[in-house]
Amino acid sequence: MRVKKWHSITAGMLTIAISASLAGCAAGNTENQAASTPGAEVTQVRPIGQTNQTNQTNPASQINPTSQTNQTSEAPAEMAEPAEAEVTVESCTTEESIAYDTAETSMAYNAAAQPFPGDAAAGTIQAAKASEGMAYGDYDEGIPFTGGPGFTEFNTESYNYIAENGFNLVSASPFSTFAADVDTASYANFRRQILNGGGHVIPDSIRVEEMVNYFHYDYPQPEGDEPFSVTAEIAPCPWNDETQLMMIGLQAPELDTQELPDSNLVFLIDVSGSMDSPNKLPLVQRSFMTLTENLRPYDTVTLITYSSGERVVLDGVRASEKQEILSSLEMLQASGSTNGEKALQTAYELAQKHFIRGGNNRIIIATDGDFNVGVTDRGDLVRMIKDHAKEGISLSVLGYGMGNYKDDMLEDLSNYGRGNYAYIDSIDEARRVLVNEAGGTLFSVAKDVKLQVEFNPERVSGYRLIGYENRVMAAEDFDNDEKEGGEIGAGHQVTALYEIIPAGSEAELPEVPSRYGKKTTGSNDTRKAGEDAAAALSAASDDYAGELCVVNIRYKDPDEDRSTRLEYPVSTDCIRRKMSPNMNWAAGVAQISMLLRESDYAGTTNVQDVIDRMKQDESLLKDDFRYEFIWLVQHCADL
Repeated sequence: MRVKKWHSITAGMLTIAISASLAGCAAGNTENQAASTPGAEVTQVRPIGQTNQTNQTNPASQINPTSQTNQTSEAPAEMAEPAEAEVTVESCTTEESIAYDTAETSMAYNAAAQPFPGDAAAGTIQAAKASEGMAYGDYDEGIPFTGGPGFTEFNTESYNYIAENGFNLVSASPFSTFAADVDTASYANFRRQILNGGGHVIPDSIRVEEMVNYFHYDYPQPEGDEPFSVTAEIAPCPWNDETQLMMIGLQAPELDTQELPDSNLVFLIDVSGSMDSPNKLPLVQRSFMTLTENLRPYDTVTLITYSSGERVVLDGVRASEKQEILSSLEMLQASGSTNGEKALQTAYELAQKHFIRGGNNRIIIATDGDFNVGVTDRGDLVRMIKDHAKEGISLSVLGYGMGNYKDDMLEDLSNYGRGNYAYIDSIDEARRVLVNEAGGTLFSVAKDVKLQVEFNPERVSGYRLIGYENRVMAAEDFDNDEKEGGEIGAGHQVTALYEIIPAGSEAELPEVPSRYGKKTTGSNDTRKAGEDAAAALSAASDDYAGELCVVNIRYKDPDEDRSTRLEYPVSTDCIRRKMSPNMNWAAGVAQISMLLRESDYAGTTNVQDVIDRMKQDESLLKDDFRYEFIWLVQHCADL
């Protein structure tokens, strides 16, 4: 079967500008009826009194900031009607999948499946199954491979176990601390499992935060010298009538290409025998060729391959020598066993050799993760990666393939290397990660980013962080600059969701009785000191009575070793009667993710109810990736 492409959707449909018109959080307007209309739903919170910066007067619609200290210890535009689509398919039955693409991304739907309204304006579902055994080059570039040379019949994929976050009592644990995470590998891997795995999804392959963060949200750009904009919103939780849902969104600044620092990139490519499959090495080659075509002339490229041994193919070649780089990539072939540890050492040595002070120094490793690291103690590998990360050399990971995929190894490598982690299941995903979002993937604007949310016990009795299980930190590590956070690149967004229990709610929370919690006896001096402390705490609580919580952020500039702290209070003015489009989408993705993870906290979530609610989002006709998600979930449910 040969599948023709559909080109009748215009590129203009895919590049609709959506301006961010933020809601005002007017004091006392807790009902905020405007919250139900696009462009008036999200509250931007601002840091309080920034040290060494001039405080700006903020509009009444924004919450004024608290302190920044250096550590010494508008509605979417209407879319034109889509052109009528014409699909030409050779020898395709109704049981087979029809693939088509738009200007940048390809999409597929099952012709036998029941379509939902809007199919004519479809976006990025990245293709149906190719015929098993089809030779590379005979299938459309958006179609993930399902058979042929290198296809693994026995599944040896491995994932880290995720112990889901539970509820915490604010009275016992008011702080929720975690490292920022902008990885998106889990979503692309989920897509691959739906399209090529018969609808079976491995629960531990679903990391809720990566599913949520895959999508773009309508957050405002930072103002002035602020490193982030922060928005917050609280609304009724769609899966639990007794709780509320809080969304916190960070937006890093978009940078013009000319503002980005010079890059010193090391391409570290696995060419072992396990990579001999069309959805592995050939896709790796095309991915890096796509990246090379978009590098600037003054960027530097080093190319290292590894299998039974490592080989330096290119050593510090200027990106202006594109033909040399492209030819070198094109000639790569897969063979031999896998030993990546020595190659990684060589990659760090050459990254150091061509190190650009103040630049972007980064190793990008492309592999299926199925390699012998060459050391008996995995801790040695971790220490090597962490030491070089502290020296300013980041490690980003691109995962490929299926059947023998080692997600656990690759996730750990990127976390320790202060880089990001993406799974590449098609050339379209490669373009998204390496071209369309290159600023965020390749250029860091803040490192060691940590978030700490402190809840007000007068307003919140319990909370649960949804996702980020492998990024949770101890409260005391927030102020410790020796403890690493996450990397945020140019234009990156971080979205975090909390399920919260309002104070006075009838929701039950497990409490652990304390032997000493109600002790009131003691000397007169001791009792007096306790009474004074309680009075002081009560007075302080009165000062912050309108706050549900405060979002604290620590980050380091890319070339600095000392962190800066920001505080963003979240007031009761951010409470809405109805979720905004932003929050509705994030909540829906989280609900589906919890079902896929077989979560104990999914509550009343029903797949079809979530799909129906998400389909009401007008952005489905403008955002290809959101449309794709709905299709994938519906397809998975049908299976």
